[in-house]
Amino acid sequence: MIRRNFLRDLGLSAASLPFLAGLPSLYGAEALGSRKQRLIIMFTPNGTLPGEFWPKAGPLTELKPILKPLEKFKDRMLMLKGLSNRIKGDGDGHMRGMSCLLTGIELLPGNIQGGSDTPAGWANGISIDQELKNFLQKDAATQTRFGSLEFGVAVPDRADPWTRMVYAGSNKPVAPIDDPYQMLNKLYGQMKDRATLVGVLDDVRDDLKKISKKISREDQRAIKDHMELVKAMEEDLKRAGDRKLVHPEPELDPNIELVNDNTPEISRMQMDLLVNSMANDMTRIATLQYMRSVGQARMRWLEVEEGHHQLSHEPDKNEDAQEKLLRINTWFAGELAYLVQKLSDTPEPGADGSMLDHTTVIWTNELGKGNSHTHDNIPFLVVGNGAGFKMGQCHDFKGAPHNRFLMSLAHSFGHELKSFGSEKYCGDGVLPLG
Repeated sequence: MIRRNFLRDLGLSAASLPFLAGLPSLYGAEALGSRKQRLIIMFTPNGTLPGEFWPKAGPLTELKPILKPLEKFKDRMLMLKGLSNRIKGDGDGHMRGMSCLLTGIELLPGNIQGGSDTPAGWANGISIDQELKNFLQKDAATQTRFGSLEFGVAVPDRADPWTRMVYAGSNKPVAPIDDPYQMLNKLYGQMKDRATLVGVLDDVRDDLKKISKKISREDQRAIKDHMELVKAMEEDLKRAGDRKLVHPEPELDPNIELVNDNTPEISRMQMDLLVNSMANDMTRIATLQYMRSVGQARMRWLEVEEGHHQLSHEPDKNEDAQEKLLRINTWFAGELAYLVQKLSDTPEPGADGSMLDHTTVIWTNELGKGNSHTHDNIPFLVVGNGAGFKMGQCHDFKGAPHNRFLMSLAHSFGHELKSFGSEKYCGDGVLPLG
């Protein structure tokens, strides 16, 4: 990381730090260390349509309908069929599906009631993203300003095991930020409020002009791209005016959960900010959570009026519900394709290739299938070459605990854990993904 005394020596303000922290020209070769390696975990709720999602095991020659938006990336995709969330104990299927997804450990006893199952509390351990954050932050060569960033899209303003997948430790859920204004403010810390939006660039333009003489052409281009994105984000927020960018929801949880029609706009803004933050090395670990488990989002931009959770519980013979669920899940795949394309289009700062060559993106869900509440065949789709896994494949692990995949992720970062989450599901070690 660039320290504040370094900025002082150059005569720059602290406000310019977010624009400079990831520029290779400002580091010596020794300080750069090994290649940057990143992880993004994207979550969408309420299960998938297995017949429209899973291909046959083996080489990925043809994708099923849900994944058609990702067709151009199939050689850089890895599908992990047959992974099961085996965590038992208190809490209903959605609670354990959501809060045990990245932790791989049981829920604590508590008084949150779900369905007809026993009540429960928060997860009893850290999530894999936070485990890797802590691992990277211990080394100055991989340390970043934020360690991790948690993005949300249409995540309701409530806190329970259905809404949280990220945990800093036992009984320590981490809330995502689902308002792009708040995330922009967190990243740059320059804006006071929406009504009197102060441009970030106004305070740093002179600093960036001064530093441009000391950096490479590649880094000059990176700063230019960075400034253009921030300017575009500011203009988007200004145009929003009095339009609320947050997603309102009734205080109670009836069958109607309000989701704004500008959710697609917010989704793209959040992904732009995510890629921007990683390109400038503000973080190497991020999560992107869409909505929540048991969420009843009404996706009117897809001409779907029914709540998502309600549709996911309809029987397979309900062709109308199946078609709408196909529409919903294909939209999620399209959002993933946008994120992956952004990474692919962004040159890797200080290295060959694009950011996608150094990033592992995972798309997952709390259920394998909504109307059965199964924790078998949990969707795990990997895109990108950051982990060094062999891509262009679909594996069938035939019921292997998903803890083993979480361990595999840790090992891909050089964090050779002997177990993760509940030890009893880690005995067979990491998955053969090389």
